[in-house]
Amino acid sequence: MAGIKDVAQLAGVSTATVSRALSGKGQVSERSRARVLRAAKELGFVVSSTASSLASGRHRNVGVVVPSVARWYYSQIVDSVAASLLEAGYDLTLYNLNENADHRDRVLTDFLLRQRCDGVIPVSLELRRDELDQLLAVGKPVVGIGGPLPGAETFSVDDGEIARLATEHLISLGHRRIAHLGGADAFENDFRISGTRRNGYESAMRNANLDVLDSWRVDADFTIQGGLAQAKQLLGYPRDTPSAVFCASDEMAIGTILAARELGLRVPEDISVIGIDGHELGEALGLTTVAQFPREQGQRAVERLLAILQDPAAYSSTNHVARTALIIRSSTAAPAV
Repeated sequence: MAGIKDVAQLAGVSTATVSRALSGKGQVSERSRARVLRAAKELGFVVSSTASSLASGRHRNVGVVVPSVARWYYSQIVDSVAASLLEAGYDLTLYNLNENADHRDRVLTDFLLRQRCDGVIPVSLELRRDELDQLLAVGKPVVGIGGPLPGAETFSVDDGEIARLATEHLISLGHRRIAHLGGADAFENDFRISGTRRNGYESAMRNANLDVLDSWRVDADFTIQGGLAQAKQLLGYPRDTPSAVFCASDEMAIGTILAARELGLRVPEDISVIGIDGHELGEALGLTTVAQFPREQGQRAVERLLAILQDPAAYSSTNHVARTALIIRSSTAAPAV
């Protein structure tokens, strides 16, 4: 196997020049860089990641922790983070917690503390102060997605605000009987997304002097199947049927549209439906949504983490409010009555 000395000899440069040309660090003329790259390619030389990490103290690897890769929002972030890291020449180590508390503790107290990751991107994971300090103490900067982390830089949406925005859209159309299909208590562990979105809905209803019936507040698991099952119960009683449903996720909103069809209800003539996320299936079904652009969140988190690795002084504790947008489609309209 060819070594760095072989590349230097063929290119007619020093081994130091080869190292700078292949690492992208240090001053090297474009002519010399081109000669080194040609020589490395001709000899089939590949930089040893082990040697490189020993020399630089970096592994060019980032740990990403998600509650579940089965959820659309998380999978979009993971896909975006992986693409951004690959573009920058970094590997990704994925820790999928499967929404298991024991897995979370093992990842945070064992796996991430090993010297294999240069930094950490936790997604919808509300780290305690001691957990965050432990990571920072061993030189692993943290850039979070999904909610503020004291002492770390983060990207997140204002869940209460986007819930109010979704509910107010229905109110502006003239709806007065608005139900809410939210997340179950099991999803309250990190950043209390379910409760915060429910509070946003109730706040908008109170501000409009509208009643919130207990029978109009139901919970599911943020999936299409869960939304379908609960929406069939919600919409199956003619006397209490609301004229609109605000769903805490697009997947549950899609399930609600399917439930309405099964029950013979027309969307939006008989029932209006709005969700949160920006799921690509929503466009095919004409779903009105508050999009939160998870791929953009993942890309921005990678950009900030790599900037911090280049310059640790750039580290901050800022929570950046991620972009959202109300996208109006055909699933919402003025009530028939």
